[in-house]
Amino acid sequence: MIRRLALPILAIGLWSATAAAELPKAGDALELAPAAWHVNLSAKNTWTLGPPSTMDAAGKVVIHWFCTPKVSACVDDLARLVTLRENGGVYIVAYINGTSKDAKKLDPIRESEGVGRGTVASGPGVKKLFKALGIAKGPQSIVVDVYGKVKATTTTGDINELDARDTVVKQLVESVKPYTTSNEGAKGGNPTSKLTFTIRVSLSPWNSFSDKTPREFTFAGAKEIKCDATTLKGDQVKIDGKNLTATVTCTAPKGVYQARGDLKFGYAGPSGAQGLGAETATWKFEIKP
Repeated sequence: MIRRLALPILAIGLWSATAAAELPKAGDALELAPAAWHVNLSAKNTWTLGPPSTMDAAGKVVIHWFCTPKVSACVDDLARLVTLRENGGVYIVAYINGTSKDAKKLDPIRESEGVGRGTVASGPGVKKLFKALGIAKGPQSIVVDVYGKVKATTTTGDINELDARDTVVKQLVESVKPYTTSNEGAKGGNPTSKLTFTIRVSLSPWNSFSDKTPREFTFAGAKEIKCDATTLKGDQVKIDGKNLTATVTCTAPKGVYQARGDLKFGYAGPSGAQGLGAETATWKFEIKP
């Protein structure tokens, strides 16, 4: 059974379909399932794969797609949406202004292949939504990045407009990272100086650290470098929410040195899928009398 999260409530200040009869614009914030849309799409039989899932969409580029049966431009754009889905990294929410039978013909998710990749709405609620958004027939679409910001919209089936949208989607997908890293290290000092060397990891909001892969940091350098530890394991590698820090403190006699730090850790995605992080940093420093 696929678990569906509760639909998020539209926060104050976010774009609302009741504000104007038009699609949101680039730069607007947009929830996965805006409350103003949910009013129109509350019927149980509206969704072919259940309502949009924040768990499934986390860390993916979301494409809201609006189309009407028997519109040739919708059929053409459908092929593009299927390709984007197959390439991965996207979550598609399709709104088909017709019956559930019509929706199956314009379904970019393809039920058996698209579990966790999106869902499709149809029926009277979608008709009301089209009217609220000022959509005639479609195809129209909204591209939203992993942080909930609208990055592109399309209002026609013009090939140039769709090419530009697909390029934006590709660039956004390629830019998604499970985490970012930084490192800091002393650049010098004297023989009594305390030299600190640190690697930091910041997870993306949709991931969490996992204990299924042991956390370990190793520090290596010349034998003259004396440190409070050369290996940190488990809780010695500090975690604070989405941030991880591994730090050692050292001293060294006069000389020019190079040191290296290697960090390994595990993280989990929204669905529980495990990932392995492995990062390396190198530091050069000089100790003067």
